[in-house]
Order: sequence, then C-alpha cells, then structure tokens
Amino acid sequence: MLLFDRLFKTLFWVALILVYTAAILPPAEAPRITSWDKAEHMIAFFTLAALGGLAWRRVPLWRIAVILAGIGAAIEFTQAIPGLNRDPSSADFVADCVAIVVGLALAALLRARLLRA
Repeated sequence: MLLFDRLFKTLFWVALILVYTAAILPPAEAPRITSWDKAEHMIAFFTLAALGGLAWRRVPLWRIAVILAGIGAAIEFTQAIPGLNRDPSSADFVADCVAIVVGLALAALLRARLLRA
C-alpha cells in the first residue's frame, strides 16, 4: 500500500498544480479539455477528489471535501484579481462542489475494495 499511497499523493499534487495554474492563466493561454467551462471544473475537481480520497485513506472524506471546496473558493477569489482577466463565478464553485462529492463517492468505494484486498 505504501507504493500506492505515494503514487496517489504525487498524482494529487501534480493535478492540483495543473488545475490551479490553468485556472489563473489568461483565458486564451489556458489549456482546454472541453468547450464547456463547467465540465472542465467538474473534471478537475472530480480528479482531485478521487485522488485525494485515495491518497489520504485515513483522513475522513468530509475533511477532504472541505479542503477541496476551499481550494475551489480560492481559485474563484484568485480569478477576481483584475490583472488576470478572469471572471470568478459562483456557478463554477457549485460545479466544483458537485464534482467533489462524486469523486469522493468513487474514492469511498475504492477505499473499501482496497481494504478488503
């Protein structure tokens, strides 16, 4: 399990850096996965939640959810900085939170399977 813990933690930190960087880049320079902004938020936070839930299996899922929601809020506050030419959105934050719940639900199922193995 130690190898999986390290792998999931490394993937989580890499994903977090990529998500935050993409969120603060000017829109023309930010990488795009899909043309729908909400889907990009959901993909990003689903990934972070699933990886976080697997990387820190001893941490209660609700704590991971709160931390990730805080990261989502921090992104929206950062996007409010005028020089970034980004637009903060409460709808983006809601999309982040929905994806966090779904990603952590998947992590909970996988945690149960890993514990049985």
